[in-house]
Order: sequence, then C-alpha cells, then structure tokens
Amino acid sequence: MASDPYKATVKWAGDDLFIGTPPSGHALVIDSKGDRRSAYSPLEMLLVAVAACTAADVISILLKKRQNVTNYDVEVSGTRVDDHPRKFIKFHVHHIVHGRSVSEKAVADAVELSDQKYCSVGATVRPTAEITTSFEIIDVP
Repeated sequence: MASDPYKATVKWAGDDLFIGTPPSGHALVIDSKGDRRSAYSPLEMLLVAVAACTAADVISILLKKRQNVTNYDVEVSGTRVDDHPRKFIKFHVHHIVHGRSVSEKAVADAVELSDQKYCSVGATVRPTAEITTSFEIIDVP
C-alpha cells in the first residue's frame, strides 16, 4: 500500500536558476548551469540525498547500540555514463566513524541495515544504479 504522495515545487527564477520547495517548506536554490556552481545542481542533490539518508539511519542505529560516537561523516561518489542522459550507474558510500571503542560489528551491522532495509533513497536508485559501501573507524582518546 502506498502512502500519500510527497509534493515539491520547482519555480524558474531565470538564468538557469530555480527555487525548489520540498514538503518541509524549506526552499533551496538550484543551479542547472553546471559550470557556474552557484548552488546545488540536481545531480549534487541526489549525491547528498543518498549520503544523508544512510547517514541518518546509521547514526541512529549506532546511538541505539550505545556506541560512543564523537563524530561521523559520510562520503559518497557517483559514477555516470558518458552518453545522455548521463545517468548514475554506481554510487560508493564511505562511512567514517570517530569514537571511543566503537565496535566494528556494530558499524558493519548499522551500514548493512541502512543499505538493505531502511534507506529509502538508496532503495529508489538501486534498481538502476549499484550501491557499494565501506567504512572506517577512527578511535579517539
């Protein structure tokens, strides 16, 4: 069964700029002129969405497992095909967990749960793009 649809709007602001308003109502500027880089491009937003979705899952799971995480970053890279529409065919998501005596098994389990069960963005792109993951734990005093 499907839930109610999400609704977002994108309004043209001129000069290849758009204002996107997602369901939360927090507007953001989108720049479709790739070389200008004055705001997120749609492709950059997709990269960030993949990383943010899994990051939210993983940190939530680690904190529930009472892991002493002091800092956490996710790096994502995407590989695109050369021909138009130049879609992504692969994402690599790398989790960097800083903390005190953080369990490798806890991190591996959290990453796997996010990747296989919880991350809706990953589940959305996975039918057309491969997603691989890795992680590292940096022990801090």
